[in-house]
Amino acid sequence: MEARQPKEVEDARIAIFVKGTKTGEVLNGVMKDMMALKRPDAISFSKKNVIHPLDAQNTASGSSSMSSLEFWSSKNDASMFVIGQTSKKRPNDLTFVRMFDGKVLDIVEAGVENYVSMESVPGSKSTPGHKPLMHFASELFDTHPRFIQLKSMLMSLFNGEVVESIYLKGLEHVISVSLAPTPATLNTTTESTTPLPKVHIRTYTTRLLASGSRIPRVELTPMGPSMDLVLRRHTNPDPELLKQAMRRPKLKKTDVEKGLGKKRKNLDVDEMGDLRGRVHVGKQDLSRLQTRKMKGLKAGAFEDGGDDGAGGSGSDDGEVSQKKRKLS
Repeated sequence: MEARQPKEVEDARIAIFVKGTKTGEVLNGVMKDMMALKRPDAISFSKKNVIHPLDAQNTASGSSSMSSLEFWSSKNDASMFVIGQTSKKRPNDLTFVRMFDGKVLDIVEAGVENYVSMESVPGSKSTPGHKPLMHFASELFDTHPRFIQLKSMLMSLFNGEVVESIYLKGLEHVISVSLAPTPATLNTTTESTTPLPKVHIRTYTTRLLASGSRIPRVELTPMGPSMDLVLRRHTNPDPELLKQAMRRPKLKKTDVEKGLGKKRKNLDVDEMGDLRGRVHVGKQDLSRLQTRKMKGLKAGAFEDGGDDGAGGSGSDDGEVSQKKRKLS
C-alpha cells in the first residue's frame, strides 16, 4: 500500500494489453511488438474479454467496461491500457486508455494500417527496459487538440522511468512519429469535418560511429514495428480530474533553480539554465534626484536677461571687450 501512494517522482507506468472478443493477425502482431517496446512494464491478458470503453455510459457494456478497467487498474497497479479489437465497422481497432487514481482519464481510438512486424525486419533489436528517444515531426502535435492528446498518450505509454541523466550508449532505439501532409482546410482550433492526416510510427535502432570528434556520428537502422494510425473516436479528460492529475508537489529551492516544476514569483530560468530575478521598486520622485551642481542649471540664472533687453546687449559688449584685450 505504501508503494502505491503518490510520490514526488512516480514510477514507470504499467500498461495492460487486453484482447477484445475478436482480434485478427494484424492486431495480435501489433500488441506483441508494442509489448516488446514496453517491457518490463507490460502485462498481457491472454484471455479474450468483452470490453467496449468508448460505448455510451448508460449502456450495460459501457458501464461494465469502465468497472472492469478500474478493477484491473487497482489490482495490477496499472495506469494504462491498450485494447485491441476488430470488427466490420472498425477493423484493426486499437484503443489507448489512460487512468488516474483508479479512474479513466481519457481514451484515444485509432485504426492500424500498413503494419510491418518487428520479426520481418532483419537486424539487431533494442534491449528491453531502455528508454526510447521519441521524435514528433509535425507542428500539429503542438497546435491541434487531437494530436496534442495523441502525443501525450504515446509519451505516457513509452516514456518509462524518470531519470536525471542519460548515458549516450543507453539510447538504443528511436520512435519517430510523423504525420501525412496536412490538408489546407484543417482547422487547428475547433472540431472540423476535414479528415485528419494519418500518423506514421517508425522505430529505429541507433549506431554510434566514429566522426573524428567527441560527438559520434549517429546512424538509424529500421528495427520495427512500423504502422500507420488513423484517428477515430476519443474522449476528453474531465477538467477536475485533469487538474488533480497535473498537480505537482512543492519542490526544493535547488529544483526550482534548475528550472523544474512551478517557478517562484519573479524568478525565471533562461534557456542557458541561468536563474534571473525581477526586482520591483516604488515610484521615484525625480525632483529630489541629486545631480551635478552647475551654475547653468540653477533656477533664475537666465531670468534677468532677454533677447531684446539691455542686459543682453551689455553682456555681448563685455564679451567683445574681453576678446580685444586677449588679442592685444
